[in-house]
Amino acid sequence: MNQAPRAGDFLGHPKGLFLLFSTELWERFSYYAMRAILVLYLVDQVQSEGGFGLGWTNAEALRLYAWFTGLVYITPLIGGWLADNYLGQRKAILLGGALMAAGQFLLGTPHAWVPGMELTVFYLGIATLVAGNGLFKPNISTMVGDLYEQGDHRRDGAFTIFYMGINIGAALSGIVVGIVVAMWGGNWQAGFVCAGIGMLLSLVIQAVWAQKLLGDIGIEPAAQRDRRENARALGERVALTAVERDRLKVILVLGLFTIVFWAGFEQAGGLMNIYTHEFTDRVLLGFEIPTTWFQSLNPVFIVVFAPVIAALWVKLGPREPTSPVKFAMGLALLGVGFLFMVGAVLEQGGDASVKTSMMWLVGAYFFHTMGELCLSPIGLSMVTKLAPLRLASLMMGAWFGFIAMANYLAGFIGSFIGHGDSQSQVENAMSIFGGLAAAAILAGVVLWFLADKLVDWMHGAETKVNVDQFEDEVAVTAAHEALPESRTP
Repeated sequence: MNQAPRAGDFLGHPKGLFLLFSTELWERFSYYAMRAILVLYLVDQVQSEGGFGLGWTNAEALRLYAWFTGLVYITPLIGGWLADNYLGQRKAILLGGALMAAGQFLLGTPHAWVPGMELTVFYLGIATLVAGNGLFKPNISTMVGDLYEQGDHRRDGAFTIFYMGINIGAALSGIVVGIVVAMWGGNWQAGFVCAGIGMLLSLVIQAVWAQKLLGDIGIEPAAQRDRRENARALGERVALTAVERDRLKVILVLGLFTIVFWAGFEQAGGLMNIYTHEFTDRVLLGFEIPTTWFQSLNPVFIVVFAPVIAALWVKLGPREPTSPVKFAMGLALLGVGFLFMVGAVLEQGGDASVKTSMMWLVGAYFFHTMGELCLSPIGLSMVTKLAPLRLASLMMGAWFGFIAMANYLAGFIGSFIGHGDSQSQVENAMSIFGGLAAAAILAGVVLWFLADKLVDWMHGAETKVNVDQFEDEVAVTAAHEALPESRTP
């Protein structure tokens, strides 16, 4: 295993965690700042007509947005494989960050600098962003797991803290990029430049402090390190052992449940956003709250409650729930959140002209966030616990692939709200919210009953006292599987 330097702890965790926290914070600031203005830039009028955009239709812009976000979650498969086999995680992060910064600045290139090539430069910027994200995203998460020994109960809390960094960046991005665009007279490209500066900050933080706080973590490609560390005892092992296959089954099963979670959770930017705008009373003390402000509730709740949840996992010690149980809790909490949305629709009493209380939305976002804290950072932590060393970043990329499928499914489900009159939209919303609540709670119950079996398949990955037993089991299993077929009992 890679060893971090003895740089000491901070708040009970290695200082390297907070380096990765800061690196990810500014990378997520960069990404979410760009995402917040991408569609607005595409549909704004061209400069010859008094705008600062490309003059696309809404449909064209949303189609590109769908492809872009899908590729953002698929390319980590490639980036993870490259890091595992050739680059190492540290090089992959620096290269990916540099590509993402270049992509942001390409998007921010003034049209006057590239007359007649605006679309070419735009597509080049998008492609560069996607490629950079694929290298960056799976490897920063994998390095968080490498800070902790097998069975260290601080790992889940560490990913919760790391997750808080993601959401601080997300919360800051919309506010800062909005101010920057306004200061430049509505020029969206100034926002892309702002996002590029955020990415440069992420790169500088990683480049300056990584060696001091991370030591040799992430330098050697994981597949090479795995072969070197196991060559003496196990020989050149290519096939997966029975233990490794069991652990990969856990990732697969929980990946299927995570699709259910994110397919519901991602209604926040679609169906719930529409419901907020059309059917929610947003007036408070005479001021009408903008619809978009409700999107900030989730990152704000995370920033407030992530340290509480992280401390809770550490405080529980040996009584801490296992990863499958935490996943089940997250699904149940998501379902409770959608029950609040059902309550909002019931308040309308079948009358689409009635505006519902915004407190239903606040309650829904609160429970969705609590579910997210039980599932999303735990999922990242779980992959680092269970994936074979030589496949660590690849499996992190596969995990993001599950989220990519969930994002597509979320849009498909939300589209059933329809485009007819308001009355039919309210009726459809009731069916969708109720169906999502039932599906999430049912999935949570099913996973709860599967939890013990999944823990068995983990082979001691979450139990410190079983680490030595697990290592012996890996050695015995590998030696057994290396025997010729005729000698296998």
